[in-house]
This record gives sequence, C-alpha cells and structure tokens, in this order.
Amino acid sequence: MLKNDADPPGRFDPLAPDGQPFELTELRNKAGVTVILMDWGATWLSAILPLKNGEKRELLLGCQTPADYLHQAAYLGATVGRYANRIANAQITTDSETFKLIPNQGPNQLHGGPNGFHTKRWQKVTQDEKQVTYQLHSPDGDQGFPGNLTVEAQYLLTEDSRLEIHYQAQVDKTCPVNLTNHAYFNLDGEGVDVRAHRLQLFAASYLPVDSEGIPTSGLVSVEKTGMDFRQPKTLARDFLKDRCQQRVKGYDHAYLLHRTCGATESPAAHLWSSDNRVQMSVYTTAPALQLYSGNFLGGTPARNGGTYANYTGVALESEFLPDSPNHPEWPQPDCWLKPGKTYHATTVYHFIAL
Repeated sequence: MLKNDADPPGRFDPLAPDGQPFELTELRNKAGVTVILMDWGATWLSAILPLKNGEKRELLLGCQTPADYLHQAAYLGATVGRYANRIANAQITTDSETFKLIPNQGPNQLHGGPNGFHTKRWQKVTQDEKQVTYQLHSPDGDQGFPGNLTVEAQYLLTEDSRLEIHYQAQVDKTCPVNLTNHAYFNLDGEGVDVRAHRLQLFAASYLPVDSEGIPTSGLVSVEKTGMDFRQPKTLARDFLKDRCQQRVKGYDHAYLLHRTCGATESPAAHLWSSDNRVQMSVYTTAPALQLYSGNFLGGTPARNGGTYANYTGVALESEFLPDSPNHPEWPQPDCWLKPGKTYHATTVYHFIAL
C-alpha cells in the first residue's frame, strides 16, 4: 500500500523535487471503493474495488511509493498536458506563426514535453471525502507553448463507483489544449498479462501510425482489420495482426469515437477482466480514445516493489487525435483554445463488480 508523509521515516524519501512532501488524498464511497490521488502530477495512484465475494482488487498499475513515480517513463496515472499524445516535429502553427516546442521523443513532442504537467506540483484547491480538485499555472513559453494557461483537474468518486475526471482550462494566447489521465488498468490485478481482457470500443475508424507513433495518413476504417473492437474481443485475439500494430509492438492507436459517445450518457468503451468478475465502462466528452496495450511497460517500478513487464496494463486515454494541431482537416472539434473561452472535458471510469 502506498504510504504518505505521516508514515515512519526511513521507508522512502518523502520529498518531491521541490523539497516538499508528496500529498496523498483518499476518496471512498459507501460501496467500499477506494481511490488514492497525489498532488505531484495530479496523479491517480490507486483504485480498489470490492468484489462480490468480499475480496478487494487493485485495478490500477502504480508504484510502491510516491517517490518511485519520479523514476518511470510510463506516465503512470499522471495528468498529461498541455497536449496529450504526440505532436510531429515538435512544431505547431497558428495565424501564420510557428511555435517550436521542446521535443522529448526523437524530433517529436510526447505528452506535453519533458517537463509537462506530469512533472509539476499541482495545488489542491478543494477537497472533501468524495472529490479533490487540483490547479496548475503553466507560464507563457512552457515547453514551447504560447500563452499563460491555468488548468484545473477534479476527481470525483460517486456512490455508484464512477470516478469522474473533470478538466477546465483558460489561456491568454491561442494554444492547443488536450488533457488526459494516463492510467493503466489491469482488472485482473497485479502482474497478469492484460491481453486476456476483453474490450469493446465504439469506434469505426482509427489513425495508422509509424514506428514513432506519428500518424501516417488520415483516418481509416477498422473494417476487416485487427483494429476492430466494435464487438467485444480479447486484446490477444488479433494482436500484431496488422502492420500498423507491428510497428509499435501492439496497440498504441487513436480511435475516433462514434458521435453518440461525445457525452457522458453513451459509453465509449467497455473493458472486462479475464475472469469476468470486473467490468469497467468508459464515458467521455473527448472525440477520441487512445488504446495502448502497455507495449513498453517493461522495467517500470511496480506496486509490489518489483517491475512491470510489457503488456501488464492497458490505457484508454480520452483526448483529441494525436498531432491534431497540424491537422485541422480531421473530423473533430477544434483543439485550439482561444482567449476568453474555457476548455472543458470530462471522462468517467465506471467500475462494476460482476
């Protein structure tokens, strides 16, 4: 179990890079679901669900201590921004002005840059037993992005075991904004290959990518490909069937959701544990979901003190399509936030014991 700064000294170094302790917050509902969050990176650390037989199961990948989160590159549970996913050649252009971003994956920028939101201390602005809200100020030029940006991320646990994540942001210069949480799920618990999970994804098209995860074309149909999850199937069933998968060692692709998914009433995806004792349903206002099968998780510090292997967690990241700032032609809302407007996005993870 994760420890906080009130625990006995010597278990781990409790200080973050800014010299202050990590601050952990626990949310709990009457059903016994427990969620733990951290102010560093506005990070989601843990999600424990009571099963029908009384057993409690950890559904989220995570590290043993808060300090371990500083020594992993998988973005475990972190809030990522300003722009989640990849921006090709770390460059964006608006109103004939080009901004050079700071690259951190070859020539490209991934998840907001090397010192993106996942590396920052967020300020806790409100908290009670059901919700916590974090706020962050990102100055003009942060990671190359234009304008001062203020962002809030609220985590709310409902009595019917939904974790709702609500984002809002404002800028004083036009800037692309794309926030998500990078949680990895394993509904079977720790250490099990997640490819035995069944997934249903309400999307008819996806973006093919090169070996760096950069889109190589516009959207293509999932019809007659291994990318088709419109009907439930295991991740293993068509794993590495497509050249597009082979380039990135599995699934790491953005799906454009059906238009009916663009609200919190219609599901974007369902995920089932291999033992059929847990279901997770995802709802989002975002236009797309990035399906990532944990292809490069190997060596990431694990909750049990060891390390995770590849394919031991799956991420379903709600977001705009990758490299959207450079592709205004794609059929989704505009990812550029203008001064005077507010970015709003909501994603809900509903945990169900079967």
